[in-house]
Amino acid sequence: MKRFNTLLFVIMLLAQTVYGQGIIGSWKGLLDVGAVKLNIVFHFQNEENGSVTCKMDSPDQGAKGITANVIHISSDSVKVSIPLLGVSYGGSLSDDIIKGVFSQAGYDFTLNLKKGNYMSDRPQTPVAPYPYKTEEISFVNPEDNAVLAGTLTYPVGYDESAAKGSVPVVLMVTGSGLQNRDEEVFDHKPFLVIADYLARNGIASLRYDDRSFGKSTGNASTATTKTFMSDAKNGIDYLKSMDKFGKIGVLGHSEGGTIAFMLGAEKHADFIISMAGAAVRGDKILVEQNRIALMYAGMSTSDVQAYCAALEKICEYKSNNGGLTDAGAFEKIIRDNASDISEEAKENLKKVMNMDNPWMDYFVSYDPASDIKRVTCPVFALNGSLDTQVVAAQNLPVIRKLLPAHKFNAVKEYSGLNHLFQHAVTGNLTEYNKISETMSEEVLNDIVGWIKSLE
Repeated sequence: MKRFNTLLFVIMLLAQTVYGQGIIGSWKGLLDVGAVKLNIVFHFQNEENGSVTCKMDSPDQGAKGITANVIHISSDSVKVSIPLLGVSYGGSLSDDIIKGVFSQAGYDFTLNLKKGNYMSDRPQTPVAPYPYKTEEISFVNPEDNAVLAGTLTYPVGYDESAAKGSVPVVLMVTGSGLQNRDEEVFDHKPFLVIADYLARNGIASLRYDDRSFGKSTGNASTATTKTFMSDAKNGIDYLKSMDKFGKIGVLGHSEGGTIAFMLGAEKHADFIISMAGAAVRGDKILVEQNRIALMYAGMSTSDVQAYCAALEKICEYKSNNGGLTDAGAFEKIIRDNASDISEEAKENLKKVMNMDNPWMDYFVSYDPASDIKRVTCPVFALNGSLDTQVVAAQNLPVIRKLLPAHKFNAVKEYSGLNHLFQHAVTGNLTEYNKISETMSEEVLNDIVGWIKSLE
């Protein structure tokens, strides 16, 4: 009987391979969920053992390679599921279109797929061969032996014997969430674009994969902003040890912009560029992010106010209690601040209360003000007026007020730019992928001009 079952299993696998050929490959479609339209891509692939595997991309959300379970596949039909997301999709192939239904959390949406992959338009992304030299390097954070792998980019025409001690170099520090050295998001590669622009204008740069990401090693599960600051500090030390460059600066984006202030306060950098770096405590950043996102999603003003009031109290409780949670405390916060909001909204708040995340615990408690006050090197702090993640109106005035006077300091708000420094309409995250521009040319030009003004 066991041999028969094994044989039957092999036959089923062979049948799956044979009959699934019409659907093997990449299929793309637009999922219309009302207020938002999302590009969805399924990739079906034959494996050596005869099975068919599937991965799903949601490019507009920056998600790629999500593993899906293939429940059924034939020459003209398919059904897959992603239990982790509560997602399922099933459809039938007819006239070169898979006509199907995408289901999640009890909601069904029509999703028709056409053969092909999603291609993004990113005209600013540099394409090799480059007119400058790049070098693959790595440096170590000795605190836990994390190895950070990166790319050192030299300026066009760099001559070590002639340029020693005169060429400025910039260490790039990414924003929150693990990212590669290009700070890649939605197929945009902001740090690659910046590195290319700097190199073409006489400035070197070093960008690296975050710990435990890409080619870098190290533990990120317990890492906080302070940990990532330590990684960056060792990147500066590495550049100093090379003895090839002049002034060594830090260019950080978002969390990296906050880290730039931390490094400047400790006198590790000769200059810093803080792109959308926070100047207020993390809980205030988080509450404002949620306020904007919920308003954009259509929640009523009263519910948004109640939700954010409860969120603020939850962050305060966790900050005062070392990240600990308490069911009774949560119920009181909801009762006092948000008793009338939806059960779904309450459930979201409960997840925040129960979250056991060292990075988040540090983030909501850390106030950059004390570090900004101690920065004595030149600072260029910039933000976009449409930034919905680190709001310019909330942070730039604080930087102007706290930053010690320096003749080279510059604090600038760019009209119409979002968190990625793209020209935008609303600044909402859902726009990032739809904008072909990776970064404003004005911002790139200002960064170069400011660095050169320090010479």
